[in-house]
Amino acid sequence: MALAIALTVSDFSGLPTLGRVNQGFWIMAAFAVLADARPVTLPGKWNTAAIFPSICFTFAIMLIYGTAPAVIVQCLAVIVSSWRLRHAAWRAIFNMGQYACAIGLGHLVYLSVLEFNANYRMPAIVLAAVAWFAAKYLTTALAIYFRDRVAWWPMVLGPLAAEAMTTGALLMLAPAVMMNAQRRPEFLLAFLLPLIAVRRLAIMTAQQRHLANVDPLTGLANRKALVAEVTGAAANHSHLAVQGDPERGFALMVIDLDRFKRVNDVLGHEVGDRLLIAVGDRLANTVRTRPGDLVARLGGDEFAVVAKRLSDPAEARAVAQRIEESLIAPVVLDGLPLDVSGSIGIAMYPEHGTDFATLFRHADVAMYSAKQRGAGVAVYSPGVDTTSPACLGLLGDLRRALGRSDHGGLSLVYQPQIQVSTGEVVGIEALLRWHHPTRGEIVPEEIIRLAEPSPVMRLLTKWVLEQAVAHLAAWASVPRIAVNVSVRDLHNSEVVQLIERLLRKHGVSPHRLQLEITESALMADPHRVLTTLNDLHRLGIGIALDDFGTGYSSMQHLRRLPLTEVKIDRSFVQGMVSDSDDRAIVRSIIELAGALGLRVVAEGVEDEPAWRLLHLAGCDVAQGWFYSRTLTVDQVPGWLSTATPPVPGGTRAPDRTPTASLGSHA
Repeated sequence: MALAIALTVSDFSGLPTLGRVNQGFWIMAAFAVLADARPVTLPGKWNTAAIFPSICFTFAIMLIYGTAPAVIVQCLAVIVSSWRLRHAAWRAIFNMGQYACAIGLGHLVYLSVLEFNANYRMPAIVLAAVAWFAAKYLTTALAIYFRDRVAWWPMVLGPLAAEAMTTGALLMLAPAVMMNAQRRPEFLLAFLLPLIAVRRLAIMTAQQRHLANVDPLTGLANRKALVAEVTGAAANHSHLAVQGDPERGFALMVIDLDRFKRVNDVLGHEVGDRLLIAVGDRLANTVRTRPGDLVARLGGDEFAVVAKRLSDPAEARAVAQRIEESLIAPVVLDGLPLDVSGSIGIAMYPEHGTDFATLFRHADVAMYSAKQRGAGVAVYSPGVDTTSPACLGLLGDLRRALGRSDHGGLSLVYQPQIQVSTGEVVGIEALLRWHHPTRGEIVPEEIIRLAEPSPVMRLLTKWVLEQAVAHLAAWASVPRIAVNVSVRDLHNSEVVQLIERLLRKHGVSPHRLQLEITESALMADPHRVLTTLNDLHRLGIGIALDDFGTGYSSMQHLRRLPLTEVKIDRSFVQGMVSDSDDRAIVRSIIELAGALGLRVVAEGVEDEPAWRLLHLAGCDVAQGWFYSRTLTVDQVPGWLSTATPPVPGGTRAPDRTPTASLGSHA
């Protein structure tokens, strides 16, 4: 405003009287105000900026009558457009100031060129238009720079071409308007139809740009707009980092709805679309409390959020948890409440990437990690990324090891399962080990994490089953072997056919083989999993539910599935000696399983106090370091022939504390 006053105050002293202006002035002034009463604009920060046709007429007024009349008319037009667009008062005042600066600077350039040479009228108009545009554009850029502390050059150069095209076209119409206003004012009415056509063309262009950046179903930003937003945010937050701003980071969150396919399959795609619209509205309302953040729909049931100005991952997790909470309440469609939830993956700039492709891939990895663990929200960690070059290389090594005759360091070890009341060996559990030629021991959890999302998992399951069944055939004294299988193994009947073929090949009775599954496998696709489990049950294979008590759907599975036993998770067993809550959980599981006729196995039995508590609670079978360390294939026959597991009321069990070289006993 101070600059505007400095540039225009002298011209106001010579403001022409009403008698000195002709009919053309009033027509131009009326057109300027009326044109801005309906500016061309579309909602959304990723869309084209508003177009104000008034500048065509106020620039022409400046060329004829000078700065003061042009500023007055332009301010009236700003008041009208600000009222229609519901701009805040400070924004309207700022717009008046920057228009006054543009008009004042443009008029100064115009007069300077004419003073140099009066014949250079057209060059003077062009240079005045350039000065007008530079003043208007740069004052807007400076305001954004000081308010949002964004990177200067990306912010200035980004919309420059589009703004120069639209604003330049309007400014260059001013000479024609000026000539008609001076000579034949009534001809200005002829500009009405062309201006309507130009306005309509601007609307069509803005709509096309709008549709190119907006998801047509939900009205949210689409993937193209998301890419632009993340790219711009990366440049801006890099600038903040240089300034030492603590809020130098931002987060890209990927949200995938849980069980959405079931809604489409059962209720139809029309209901599914309405559900997506409702979810999009909830996400937008949640993020609206953080100015500058963006919600986008990527397609299907996948959404994304850009949360800006964050200082650490904890803030990003807090935003994600608010989003998660917004989805808790059911969405009611036609009187039918639909439960909706989502898994959210978070990637932080710059910790997890500095470009869109890297951030999106890492957020996607975190989202799938959250979905698999049922965690709801997960921040990216290299430890869960099976798509990194190192993980892909290790996965390739695993595939090659499975095809080698020496197994490439892969092996099975076994842990005995003992009847608590009698000390009888009732089975052994097969546990996977991999001694990598160059990386050393690879823990079982990492092997499964690498293999499960890929076709290598089926090859690994096939190898484990082949080894276990062959060992069963060689060990006649082993009542049964328990083998863990993954969720991928249960999605079709291939595993049933494989087991049937192996049992027939080695002449092993089906009841000597037991498969262990986890609740996460059941939740992934319960219908297909149930079909496969029923086929295995009819074949005579035992089914155990592993890690029981850590899921949230256990009760219904105990009734519906063809189970023979449940395994109490080691976290409860190892804590029961010192924690009364863990003791209560263990007792409850044992009583529930006993009432349903299921055998109960406690894993992770490390010491005598835990063993005695399990006996008092009525546990059937136990396994862990208290009885035996894990045994190699060569050690199993000797241990079976010499072992004397303790029985309640007998002598104290020998000390079987493992040494550091034995590795994991998981």
